[in-house]
Amino acid sequence: MLSVSKIGVSRLGRNHFRALSVYCCEKSMRLPRNVSCCVLWVGLPLALALGAPKGLAAPTMEAIPLSQTPHLDGDVVNDPAWSSLTAATGFVQVRPFEGTAASEPTEVFIGYSEDTLFIGVVCYDSEPQGLIISDGGRDSITPEVDNFAVVIDSFKDRQNGFVFSTTPGAVEFDGQVVKGGAGSFGSGGGGFNLNWDASWDVAAEVNELGWSAEFAIPFKSLRYGGANVQDWGINFHRLIARRNELSFWAPLGRQHNLFRVSEAGTLKNIAVPKQRNLKITPYVLGESKSGGALTENAESEGDWGFDAKYLLTPSLSLDVTYNTDFAQVEADDVQVNLDRFSIFLPEKRPFFLENAGQFSVGNPREVELFFSRRIGIGAGGVQQPIGAGARLSGKVSGSTNLGLIHMQTQSVNALAGNSYTVARVNQELINRSSLGAMYVARQGDDDRDYNNTYALDGRWGIGDEITITGYVAQTETPGRRGDDHAGSLRFNWDSESWTNRLGYAKVGENFNPEVGFLRRSNYEKFDVMIFNRTRPSDLWGLFELRPHAYHRSYFDNDGYHESGFTHIDNHFEWHNGLEIHTGINFTYEGVREPFEINEGTYVPIGEYDHKESQLVFMTDRKKALSGSVKSFIGGFYGGDRVAVETKLNYRLGDAFTAALTWSHNDIKLPAFAATDDIPASAGEFEVNVVRLRLGYSFSPKILIQALVQTDDRSDLIATNLRFSWLQAANAGLFLVYNEVDDDSFVGGMEKRREFAVKYSRIIDVFQ
Repeated sequence: MLSVSKIGVSRLGRNHFRALSVYCCEKSMRLPRNVSCCVLWVGLPLALALGAPKGLAAPTMEAIPLSQTPHLDGDVVNDPAWSSLTAATGFVQVRPFEGTAASEPTEVFIGYSEDTLFIGVVCYDSEPQGLIISDGGRDSITPEVDNFAVVIDSFKDRQNGFVFSTTPGAVEFDGQVVKGGAGSFGSGGGGFNLNWDASWDVAAEVNELGWSAEFAIPFKSLRYGGANVQDWGINFHRLIARRNELSFWAPLGRQHNLFRVSEAGTLKNIAVPKQRNLKITPYVLGESKSGGALTENAESEGDWGFDAKYLLTPSLSLDVTYNTDFAQVEADDVQVNLDRFSIFLPEKRPFFLENAGQFSVGNPREVELFFSRRIGIGAGGVQQPIGAGARLSGKVSGSTNLGLIHMQTQSVNALAGNSYTVARVNQELINRSSLGAMYVARQGDDDRDYNNTYALDGRWGIGDEITITGYVAQTETPGRRGDDHAGSLRFNWDSESWTNRLGYAKVGENFNPEVGFLRRSNYEKFDVMIFNRTRPSDLWGLFELRPHAYHRSYFDNDGYHESGFTHIDNHFEWHNGLEIHTGINFTYEGVREPFEINEGTYVPIGEYDHKESQLVFMTDRKKALSGSVKSFIGGFYGGDRVAVETKLNYRLGDAFTAALTWSHNDIKLPAFAATDDIPASAGEFEVNVVRLRLGYSFSPKILIQALVQTDDRSDLIATNLRFSWLQAANAGLFLVYNEVDDDSFVGGMEKRREFAVKYSRIIDVFQ
């Protein structure tokens, strides 16, 4: 019988003393007039921030060459390949009881062969019948299911890493950590890139001891430095879902997660191979399309293309694409715009998302200096063929990141072809700090048809809790000279109990990043947030209280107050998974030009100062059936709004999942007759959006997914059905059906249909 390692690790608590200062900033921040209370800001001594990080020294473990290859079936206990290895143990909780030993033992073994890194984990569980296992699709792990994860900082730069995770159902989950996991990935920051996919294998089994899993990660799927023997950063987490228990091997504070690689442990003495890696992924595609009446305008066509990846060095890869296709990509969520600014639709195409965090500069979903959706997707989501492209990305030294992208789109109908170039360099410094520069260019067929963006950005880590980030940028557009700059500076203090932020941003009237995303232009923005996390020892079953306040204000460059938003809230989270959020919002909008908010309904020139209540209710998401309700009730552009968003989730075993979302807005604005500047306005309208997601997994590599959406603004029903049989990573057989129906039932129903069959396969040339 395998002996269970005794857990004796405990984490030293942190006894922080914070100097708090409160001052009234209504005048300086120019809050809306109806906010009678002052916004509070937490002041802290700089000397405290400059101190060394607190806590225990990070643990270490030895990487051992294996004398025999593990039999990949999930049975770690009875596989002799693991018997000579010493287990990493002593996991420490971060929730629910921070700093205490995990309630169930976990043992992790790491060994390697000439070409593969192997990880074996035994997750002991006294109640294996209580394991929670959900949808078995790739990358489908959620915080509500039992899982084990590892992060590997293979450069030991303390900022970037690769994550591999699985469940008792052997789900494959992988992703890429960028910039220490801080920020919003793909939206101007770092964070976590879920769309990074690697070729690796995992097997798992549930038994009387709990559950266990075996990972086989080829070295070819990783990137690392050039030394023959290396030390890597590494950390593990385990989630016991029914207890809401999260524990780590290298202990972390409650404000952090596995992506905090700066506090990871160390995996020592890995003898890595010299890589020869060339992977070619060809695809063939067959499509059938019809538009209008079902028997008209039908056409069928076939196509082919390929992606190729070549490692120039173990840390620098060259990706080439020809006739890139994204038929298997999920459709965008329907969004309804109820203001006068641009909406954000995230990038979902895998080719653009790999290593995309290295190209992220700006402020999340507000100013994106490079936004890859501008390449190959025109207005209204129209697809534009990508003829060819290349991306060079990775490290050229131990701390210097390099990124180059060049793409060429083809002309189609009214959309002209363009050439796109992106160049990025980022120098990593000590303690989560870095300096970078970026150049983004679009060039049309005409010499006068171009757009350039130039940027410098930086990140400064102070101690363990403070980070200062910022950027400056300039665009170059024919006919738009002067006031073409933008910049931002943000201060973040993130401790175990407090998250406080202070920011300033400015965007000039002629700042025009055409290959980026700009939600609004010509403004100055001030924002401040105070956020507290308190865990009562014994109070009505509460796990955590999160009182917080947030304020942002926008002013145009003439000093006119365009928008203001103040949010005061408290989150109540119970040990049983129930959450209630109670808040009040103070809103202000200064409208200088009338705009149409809905067909036949207009918002005239004016200043709109309102209050609204906000209430969120969420049931335990670990249950097979769970749900949430979010509501806003209050003033809106001189009238009233009642907004409700409900979501119902259902899980059946480890195969079937369903999620139904209904968003309802009931808006009553003042009606008025036509004027010289604006047509007559109806005043009242409703907007409903319904979204249904379904998923069924025959196995972790074979699954069916469905997305059905409708909204009564466009009177359309959009259906996206996908069948995937994955070979590895994002390659395999894909069957995709898309249909858009006119739901108006006026004048006959029109349908647009598309059916696609795509097959791709990864060919490892040197294997």
